Amino acid sequence: MSKYWSPVVKDLVPYVPGEQPKLDNLVKLNTNENPYGPSPRALVAMQAALDDSLKLYPDPESVELKQTIASYYGVRVDQVFVGNGSDEVLAHVFFGLFQQDEPILFPDISYSFYPVYCGLYGIASRVVPLNDRFEIDPADYEQANGGVIFPNPNAPTGRFLPLDQVERVVSANPDRVVVIDEAYVDFGGESAVALVDRHPNLLVIQTLSKSRSLAGMRVGFAIGDSELIEALQRVKNSFNSYPLDRVAQAGAQAAFEDEAYFRQSCDGVIAERDRVTAELEALGFDVLPSRANFVFARHPLHRGDVLMTGLREQGVIVRHFNKPRISEFLRITIGMPEQNDALLCALGKMV
Repeated sequence: MSKYWSPVVKDLVPYVPGEQPKLDNLVKLNTNENPYGPSPRALVAMQAALDDSLKLYPDPESVELKQTIASYYGVRVDQVFVGNGSDEVLAHVFFGLFQQDEPILFPDISYSFYPVYCGLYGIASRVVPLNDRFEIDPADYEQANGGVIFPNPNAPTGRFLPLDQVERVVSANPDRVVVIDEAYVDFGGESAVALVDRHPNLLVIQTLSKSRSLAGMRVGFAIGDSELIEALQRVKNSFNSYPLDRVAQAGAQAAFEDEAYFRQSCDGVIAERDRVTAELEALGFDVLPSRANFVFARHPLHRGDVLMTGLREQGVIVRHFNKPRISEFLRITIGMPEQNDALLCALGKMV
């Protein structure tokens, strides 16, 4: 611990991302990347952006990309904010909207970056336990708070809260911002973007890392009331005026314009998710209903950490969280069919 650190740094507990191994021939099912890869049109657009124009700064407002997103979702341009991955968008949300006089609320089993942001910005929080079926109960969010945030589908559980139940949470908190983190919504969920015009306190965040296969490019966005977007713009322009480079803007725009490839990719993941779920259940696993590109599963006779280690010894890596209530679960990303076959074969040897 250096004497040069700011006082806040010594107490930070940073987020730990999924492992990005450097070993060859691993079946990598631990970080929820899309196995089908980016749209070919996105690749062409990014390659075309690699020219002499890179000597110039990118459009700081990403106007063309915002226009594309607004058109795609049927909202106004002033209802769209873009950032360097949804994590940066979330960081601006915590700083710009959640520093209130009451603790913010989020599930006890949820995206583990939320408490990290609270620590970074000195935001009080209160975790709300999921029920015994690992579901969000909207009634639990009808209490005093400084804001509400949860993923939908939730991570790492994969469970989806129907849109009418999302609206119940939003309606119960008219004086606080409710943020729905929809990183996985395209794999069978229903977006709350449809509700933003009825609820000025609702902000929806999405990413191009999952369903549009651009995890390596880092593009995220938020959709909500123009006043919420203005707050994010003020924070962004006080932090980094140029969050998206020229290549990222070109690739993201083209990815939205290739609807056929997007649907084909999502459908492929959904079909494999259903198959993997059925095969895991046949092996004796309990698998939570998932609307994401991963499944959350446990075996009644085998510890989660032991299964994770055994899989790694066979060249398959998955995610394990050594945390209360979920330490027996494995979070398994849906891969290509042959990757999923390797996973199922390896588990079959252990259970």
